[in-house]
Amino acid sequence: MEKLRYGLIGVGAQGSAYANILTGGSFFGMPAPSVEFSSLGALCDIDPAVEAKCKEQFPNTPFYKDWKDMVLSEDVDAIVTTVPHYLHPEIAIFCLEHGVPVMVEKPAGVDAKSVRLMNETAAAHPDVPYGIMFNQRTNKLYQQIRALVASGELGEIRRSSWIINSWWRPDSYYKQSEWRATWGGEGGGVLVNQAPHQLDLWQWICGIPNRVYAKIKYGFERDIIVDNDVTIVTEYPNGSTGSFITCTHDAVGTDRLEIDLDAGKIVVEGSQTATVYRFIKSEKELNSTMSMMDVARLTRSNTSGNSLFTTEVIENADGWGVQHATVLENFASHVLTGSPLLAAGSDGINGVNLANACYLSSWLDKEVELPVDEELYLAELNKRIEEEGKFATRA
Repeated sequence: MEKLRYGLIGVGAQGSAYANILTGGSFFGMPAPSVEFSSLGALCDIDPAVEAKCKEQFPNTPFYKDWKDMVLSEDVDAIVTTVPHYLHPEIAIFCLEHGVPVMVEKPAGVDAKSVRLMNETAAAHPDVPYGIMFNQRTNKLYQQIRALVASGELGEIRRSSWIINSWWRPDSYYKQSEWRATWGGEGGGVLVNQAPHQLDLWQWICGIPNRVYAKIKYGFERDIIVDNDVTIVTEYPNGSTGSFITCTHDAVGTDRLEIDLDAGKIVVEGSQTATVYRFIKSEKELNSTMSMMDVARLTRSNTSGNSLFTTEVIENADGWGVQHATVLENFASHVLTGSPLLAAGSDGINGVNLANACYLSSWLDKEVELPVDEELYLAELNKRIEEEGKFATRA
């Protein structure tokens, strides 16, 4: 097998983008990056209009109306789940049980219970490749930052803060599909749609919190009922804290990550440039040895920074489409040669757990412990699905 033949279940905006990557077309109006180990094996969608469009654009690619038929066909070697979030676990479990490699789109699912069951199925079938589309993990800047934090060179994390508001969405965006921006169809708003990549990176680099409190606004300045303005405060087992702020109504947008550590600080701007500050001594030692006169001399000096710390700048220029293609290529290489995965499918539960805990904290107006109480979360989610009156409740 020279190339892995991907079967795409769901050919909406994202599925179409992947189809173009795999066939050398455009990626959201830009030339698609080339792929060496991946190809398009088949497409699947239930919409007749999508079927007609696919047969016109990809006339030599098999098309299926039933995703199970495609999974079990001889046309594909692996599956990508570009479908509404609730369907990811159901499709992945079927693929895993039938020995078909599966790449799950983000988020891994809507609720931690279904994602846990998906992970348990994967654990019971360890020989079946299982990945998740965390394309931001391909960003070499974040890879270097994670390695630096994990090395312990700068000591333990004391505080982290991420403001990520750089995805403005007008009402027209939410009206693209009936399932979008609904509790029963999408499972939420910004926390399950736009922010999962950063929630993953935040935990990938800074660790998994054990407590969370969230203040959430639902339908703020938009004609929707789900979240689009979120402020999260977290606590970690070592006593450090974190904050995460995101929204979809900021037309200017900010993407800034700060990580304070015992012996330095890391500041990332726009997910493209990071400045690493290394203290000449640990902050604890600076605190115990410096007088206020020393501090005054430093703060008044034009060269104070050089006296207190050194700086290193790390840059990354990967494009958006390049990152998605890189994950597809990495998964294909993993299936074909056994090379390591950039993002194992089992990692997807961390972001879902955190998002669930944030919703639960907001709904109950109290701090919530992690991992989240799965049954309590589902009960509260189902209340909102019932009020919505458009979709069936979730088990």
